Amino acid sequence: MPDTTVPDPTLREDLRSAAETLWRYHDLGHEPRRCDTGIGLGGRDLGAARVAVELFHRGMFPILVFTGARTPRSADRFPHGEAVAYHEYAVAAGVAPESILLEERATNTYENIVFSRRVLAAHGVRPRSVLLVSRPYQQRRAYATCRKQWPEVDVVCAASRQSLAEYVSGAGDAKRVIDSVVGDTQRIELYAQRGFAVPQEVPAEVRAAYERLVAAGYTGRLIS
Repeated sequence: MPDTTVPDPTLREDLRSAAETLWRYHDLGHEPRRCDTGIGLGGRDLGAARVAVELFHRGMFPILVFTGARTPRSADRFPHGEAVAYHEYAVAAGVAPESILLEERATNTYENIVFSRRVLAAHGVRPRSVLLVSRPYQQRRAYATCRKQWPEVDVVCAASRQSLAEYVSGAGDAKRVIDSVVGDTQRIELYAQRGFAVPQEVPAEVRAAYERLVAAGYTGRLIS
């Protein structure tokens, strides 16, 4: 049986520690609370859909938007698109179809937020609070993007409560996951500079961990 207490049993201890530092940084630790709308951000797996369905059944929001197109990174798993796959999962899990809205064009976090807002407005829904459901390492970027692009709403973030090792065990590809965590860390400052998101503090230990992983070759999701 593989060792699931670490992201990758072959990973050097300093790199493992660096990856876990970034993982903790992106976990905002928000406690879910009732909001006007839930928004499930698409991805390569059903993790965000599962959390969104659980929160819906707990009464955290009456309306749920699933957002995500058919993208090259997820087309093998979701040939009809991420939002469609999430919708199918949610309905099978007992969410009434009339409680779900679909946004099927977004290919990144910025578009997830902006396009979901438009879909809600088209249905006459103008929420004062939103609960964003995403991958664990996407929380900080989703929050910063929503605060910039939709400043009038109160934002709460949610994701599966997993360690990096647990997430990697489910994903089955430590390199891809760590690449993604490193890429999201880069985007925190880069997207704020480009006007897509509000600035977020990047502590010295986070910056050092990011630089250590980049130097070690975890660059698959970096923007040049």
